[in-house]
Amino acid sequence: MTLPSPPSLLGVFAHPDDESLLAGGVLARHAAHGARTAVVTTTWSATSHRAAELADALRALGAGEPRMLGYADARNPTSAPGRTRLCDAPLDEPVGLLVRHVREFRPDIVVTHDALGQLTGHPDHRRTHQITLLALEVAGLPHVYREAGEPWQPRALYAGTHSDSGVGQLGPLLTGVGKSLLCVPDAYVTTVVDVAPWVGVKWRGILAHQSEVARERSLPGILARLPEATRREIIETEYFTRLTPGPVPGDPHQLTAT
Repeated sequence: MTLPSPPSLLGVFAHPDDESLLAGGVLARHAAHGARTAVVTTTWSATSHRAAELADALRALGAGEPRMLGYADARNPTSAPGRTRLCDAPLDEPVGLLVRHVREFRPDIVVTHDALGQLTGHPDHRRTHQITLLALEVAGLPHVYREAGEPWQPRALYAGTHSDSGVGQLGPLLTGVGKSLLCVPDAYVTTVVDVAPWVGVKWRGILAHQSEVARERSLPGILARLPEATRREIIETEYFTRLTPGPVPGDPHQLTAT
């Protein structure tokens, strides 16, 4: 008997390190089970030091080579010299670029940021959420972005998120360095994934972003200064909301919570 192939997974995130922090366990889990996995990053230049760190992180997670749209970070114009900030780009442009990646990779599942912008509300997180929703709405339509390849419609879209009850020790750690804390109601979370078996791989992905680990206020830096047991407790669970279509019992294209 031929077993069904595990669903392929494409992550779409704003910055290098978002993939490891938000869905590193899920990416590692899918790769370990033989699924095709990849990540699109919407900001930072492919020639930047953070692109090299991203490549190291993706190798650790088993998620292929970086796919970077190359826009500038909203808060760091040197991230992509000469390029428009993602939040200033005409929406149609990054949507078209992402549609090309979706049609090329042909994922079953796509994972991105939530509408709040991941705890701190970073404008690039929110913009990436918007771009992903629009790209998936049209990626399967043959008469939209014809130059971007043959149509492909992913079966499921998930937003990585943090619930009020699930944020745990991460909350005071962020507020303690002056960052905001934007969580969703518990009822908004549809899928809670225990990634404990892959937490070591996830941590290697986070550590690959050495420039962020070296910063005191960045989340990788905060995590790196914690005792191992505390850090593990924080990163061994990942939270998601299925956005489209709604949860379907027995649907093979759902993130697995066990």
